[in-house]
Amino acid sequence: MCRVRTQFTRELVALTNDLTLMCRLAHDAAERVTAALGDADLAATYEAFALDEQLQKMYSACEARTVVLLALQAPVARDLRHVVTAIQIATELSRIGGLISRVADQVYKCHPEPVAPRPLMDILTAMGRLAAHCTALAGESVATGHQSAVSESGAPAMDQLHLRLHSALADPTLTHPTEAAIDIAMVGNNLERCIDHTDRIDRLIRFLDTGIPPTAQPSDPE
Repeated sequence: MCRVRTQFTRELVALTNDLTLMCRLAHDAAERVTAALGDADLAATYEAFALDEQLQKMYSACEARTVVLLALQAPVARDLRHVVTAIQIATELSRIGGLISRVADQVYKCHPEPVAPRPLMDILTAMGRLAAHCTALAGESVATGHQSAVSESGAPAMDQLHLRLHSALADPTLTHPTEAAIDIAMVGNNLERCIDHTDRIDRLIRFLDTGIPPTAQPSDPE
């Protein structure tokens, strides 16, 4: 029993390390896609795609590891919470990667032209930088087991940027073909949703600490 328990602990540590690496990949992908947006940079676009591909492979590996963990022994309550939370965090990170790939795909489709004119591009790149920053904070939460300030600072700031983007798209002095306006709005929406997933990760870390389910946590935890 002791040997099985030791193996379980090792696998749990390895799972946390995998999640930390996934956070780093998601952060790097967000940084590269922001660079791709700002400069219509095809090389950075390919790098974002490659990072997401690595992230999805890591997600599959984490799924397999959780099956092994659950099969080793019947985990006690906290250990079971750790394993279940880990796969949920991995799922959130996988979704961030998918959103980033959608942004990169739009850059690829528009190349060599930029996704949006400069005033709108400034907002989109600010959204990308914020998504990368909050993903880095989520990585710190996963690595340390303590909450970050993602839900306190990231979501409100992204909401403001999203409002600015929609206001700019509605500005009658700026003319955009309808299809282009929809594409720009979708890029902004995908970047905004990255913050939703980092906020979810933050809540999952709190669940791991306290046992309070994410849905039962206050909107703005102190």
